[in-house]
Amino acid sequence: MQVVIIGAGLAGVTAAWELCQSGHTVTVLDRQPEAAAETSRANAGLVAPGHATPWASPRVPGILFKSLFSTGQVYRLRPRLDRHMLRWGLRFLGQCTHRALVENTGHEYRLCRYSQTRLHAVTEEAGLDYHSQQGGLFYLYRSQSTLRAGTEHMKLMQDLGHDVRTLGVDDIVALDPAFEQAADGIAGAAYCPTDESGDSRLFTLGLADACRRRGVEFVFDCTVERLVTGGDRIRSIQTSSGGYEPDLVVLASGVEAPRLTRPIGFDLPIYPVKGYSVTFPIDEKHRAPVIGGLDEDNLIAFSRLGSRLRVTSVAEIAGYDASCRPADFKHMIGVFSRLLPDAADYGKPDYWACLRPMTPNGRPILGPSRYANLYLNVGHGNMGWTMACGTARLVADVINGRDTDIPMDALTLH
Repeated sequence: MQVVIIGAGLAGVTAAWELCQSGHTVTVLDRQPEAAAETSRANAGLVAPGHATPWASPRVPGILFKSLFSTGQVYRLRPRLDRHMLRWGLRFLGQCTHRALVENTGHEYRLCRYSQTRLHAVTEEAGLDYHSQQGGLFYLYRSQSTLRAGTEHMKLMQDLGHDVRTLGVDDIVALDPAFEQAADGIAGAAYCPTDESGDSRLFTLGLADACRRRGVEFVFDCTVERLVTGGDRIRSIQTSSGGYEPDLVVLASGVEAPRLTRPIGFDLPIYPVKGYSVTFPIDEKHRAPVIGGLDEDNLIAFSRLGSRLRVTSVAEIAGYDASCRPADFKHMIGVFSRLLPDAADYGKPDYWACLRPMTPNGRPILGPSRYANLYLNVGHGNMGWTMACGTARLVADVINGRDTDIPMDALTLH
């Protein structure tokens, strides 16, 4: 079949790979000049089933309320006159219960573990190099009290079958000597030896090249203006580069997806949550960590990507503005550079901000829509790098009429 995929980020390019591998003729449309130019460009770099916990939790409403009066919160709410923000926010608050947290974590974790196996398979199939580091991830805690609370929280992941180990400072330094400089600032860590890290942009660009070699066409600088329907089908896609009349459409356009579906009769429960990312150079005089992870007390993620160190933080609900200023990064850089002062050249920051396509419950929305030839691969939120290869395979299996490797009932549009 002739398939058009809307979006050339992680979700779109991995879907293109799966569909071209199964014999479809695939075209990918994207408004940017290259693949992975928006949310997939500079994320935390963590492939982290051990952190497959949705943001909606019992403690988050209080943090969001405090953020209205304080600038120091990692979760931030910037209200605006936007009915879509209000509708999404109310659904998000509805997921901030312990029962929903446990249920949503189970669904996320199973998808993330499955996706990690698909990531390894795709990497081998396509021969990709993206600074992969498979030595596990540290989830660091600054005090004994937060370490105890974090260890208790991680029991949920252990109950789901994940390998989680509690480490003291000496154990952390033994695994990665770069953390000797942080020894006075941490109490310990939860260590997940099967978690990993890597550069999602390099992965996506490399996979896009592999797709091209298999006949996939990429059309960049191409803005999708609207989907034209007829009966129960998408009849055409109108773009700034002309019209397309495919047999089948896969929507993988991140935060832009609701803008395309609302005019054709259904709204996707997706809203942008802004994240901030800064990347620093590393040279031979620096003691950069090899093992990435998360400063759990401050919710700052970090990963080494070859000769660069990536640091990310913040979940800001503030609409569709993806702009950033150096002042936006002052707190996160200060906290992290005090923890690992010799890890990188902090005087040469490369700033970036992006809009994560979040659903209220943290799960992506996959598979069929109300139109017979429109399929969804959207809503990956903060776990897009971890989930992408798995969701692409699941959507391809549904399109191809195959049984999926994991259940889809909690991941479809309801």
